[in-house]
Amino acid sequence: MYGDTHTHNKIKQKKKAGKKLFCHKFWGISCFTLGERSSKMKRQKLFTAQETCELIFNQAVEKNDQDEDDSSSDAEENNDEDRAYGPHASSFSEESPTSPAAETEEQYEVMENDEYDEEESEPEMEEVSSVEDYTSDEEKESTDEEESVEEDPAETEDPAETEDPAETEEYFQSKDKKLIWCSVPPSDRRRMMKVERDKSHCGPTTYAISRIDDIKSTFALFLPKSIEEVILNMTNKEGRRVYGNKWRKMDPIDLQAYVGMLILAGVYRSNKEPTASLWHAESGRTFFRATMTLKVFQKISRIIRFDDKDTRGDRRARDKLAPIRDVWNKWVSLLPMMYNPGTDVTVDERLVPFRGRCPFKQYISCKPGKYGIKIWAACDARSSYAWNMQVYTGKPAGAQSEKNQGKRVVLEMTEGLQGKRITCDNFFTSYDLGLQLLRRKLYMVGTVRRNKPELPPALVSKMNRAQFSSKFAFTETHALVSYHPRKQKNVLLMSTLHRDAVLSTRDDKRPKIIEDYNRNKGGVDNLDKVLHIYYL
Repeated sequence: MYGDTHTHNKIKQKKKAGKKLFCHKFWGISCFTLGERSSKMKRQKLFTAQETCELIFNQAVEKNDQDEDDSSSDAEENNDEDRAYGPHASSFSEESPTSPAAETEEQYEVMENDEYDEEESEPEMEEVSSVEDYTSDEEKESTDEEESVEEDPAETEDPAETEDPAETEEYFQSKDKKLIWCSVPPSDRRRMMKVERDKSHCGPTTYAISRIDDIKSTFALFLPKSIEEVILNMTNKEGRRVYGNKWRKMDPIDLQAYVGMLILAGVYRSNKEPTASLWHAESGRTFFRATMTLKVFQKISRIIRFDDKDTRGDRRARDKLAPIRDVWNKWVSLLPMMYNPGTDVTVDERLVPFRGRCPFKQYISCKPGKYGIKIWAACDARSSYAWNMQVYTGKPAGAQSEKNQGKRVVLEMTEGLQGKRITCDNFFTSYDLGLQLLRRKLYMVGTVRRNKPELPPALVSKMNRAQFSSKFAFTETHALVSYHPRKQKNVLLMSTLHRDAVLSTRDDKRPKIIEDYNRNKGGVDNLDKVLHIYYL
């Protein structure tokens, strides 16, 4: 009974081994190489994957059948021996299995009996072997990648541990507690308001180009007949009132000659020379003496008028600029018709030097002339062309001080523009101005005063700030930067154009907002520099 059980177990083990061998061979790569397995083998033969699978399957089936026959015969012998010798005879049956050399010889005989055409198998093997090499390389690469991914500790770290501290959100409340600023720029869920960029042509307009033939026609664009008629009529009326019948009527040629000499004096940089020296016979300019006499020039300078003096009193009670208001408005209305400004427009104040009697004369210490007439101006940042201007006449008599004057000036100066970037200084810049300009499809970039209620105290503070450090804050529409160039110095800028915290590559690490502001802030100042030689 013990022999039957032991033999039956050995048969099961052999069947399992044959199934494992078959599965292993069947699911091999692409081909199977049957090489020299024992010292009796003298050659090797290559088979395709299909042929190898069929061969192994047949070999396994035959081997299982043979093992069953052998096991049945062994069982009969064991039964006979058990009857004769009893349980002690089982030790001999355990040594009866076939040796590994014998099994190898049997496998090789089966392979020799199943011969295949070598000429047909060799080309197929070449193709499969090439695929085998390719796939094996891919498997190696994929294995290496998997190992590298598993071994890379940086990718397995917790994202919270590797998070950039600069990207962590920090919120600031404004002084008036009406705004919440965030240290991180708006993302897709908090996108800043978009404004379409202006793509119009920069330079002279079609209206101006179509009316220019020569220098005289160009001059006539800025001094048209409508303005000439007002000046001639008012000047002749004043001349008759002062000189009576001795006054010679002034015509358009006289007016054009007079304006031309004023421009030529600036070209010669003679604005600080005495008027008489320009007509001097030896040191003067021949052109002035050839155009008109010094006496006629002085007479026109005294009599020239731009309004009716008889009705000036009533108008002046309401408007301090009444003596030139009509001509000024007509001339300023021509400026936008002649030139299209570029993408960047500067809004700032000008000071025309003047120390005579004037009810709205201003004193500005930072201007070269110190005293004069202040003019709000909107200029192209590149060419300094004055696109719009407004004379500041001061506070009306008996009226209160104007609130939000800077916002009102910028909105009036930029009326009619779209898609431009407005650059202004801290007198004009405010949060509300940025919103108003965005509604008009305009951007705003400018310095901002520290006392503005919309600013967060965290960015206004100068304490514990490293040199060249920058702090940013953002809302849905605005960007704010606090730059610390040196000790106890803090520069604040506000922008509706910039949407990220970008720094320059300079040593002082200036924010891009500051670089854009510095590049465009001098449009009006450059206009003053160009025109100062024409002030007489």
